[in-house]
Amino acid sequence: MDAGSKRHLVSLVCAQRWVALATLCEDGAPLASSVACVISPAADGFLLHLSRLAEHTRNLLERPAAGLVIGKPDGGAGDPQTLPRFSMQGTATLRPADSSGYKLARQAYVARLPHSEPRFEFSDFELFLLSAVRGQYVGGFARAFTLDAEGIGDILRDCLDR
Repeated sequence: MDAGSKRHLVSLVCAQRWVALATLCEDGAPLASSVACVISPAADGFLLHLSRLAEHTRNLLERPAAGLVIGKPDGGAGDPQTLPRFSMQGTATLRPADSSGYKLARQAYVARLPHSEPRFEFSDFELFLLSAVRGQYVGGFARAFTLDAEGIGDILRDCLDR
C-alpha cells in the first residue's frame, strides 16, 4: 500500500465510531448490525461494548468469527462506489471485568464514547475485543489493498498516535 492510501485509511478508521458488524446466527445465516466501536489501547483490534439482549452479542458468544465494515458516509452526491471503505474479518473475545487489561480498555472506550459510561454498570453489557485476521481497504476506483493482521495493527497504532 502506498503512503497516500495508508494516510487515507488511517483517517477513515480514526474518524468513525459507528460501524457495521457482521455475525453468524445459529443456522449459519449472516446478521449485520450497526454498533459503536473503539480502537483497543493495545492496537490489537476494536473494542465493542454490547448487550447480551442483542442477537449479534449472543452470536459472538457462540461463534466468535465476525466481520466489521467502516465506510465513509454517503453524502448523496457522486458515485457511491468510489467511497473509501475498510472491511475486516476477525475473532471476538469476551473481556470480563476481572480480566487483565479490562480497566484500560474500559477507560479507552469511555474516553472515545463518553455517553457509554452508564452502560458499563448494566449487567447485560459485555466488552469484547474484535481482533483482526485480515482486512481489505478500497480507497476508490482502482485503489484496493489486502491487509494482514500486522498491517491492520499498524493502521490502528497510527490512529492511536494521532
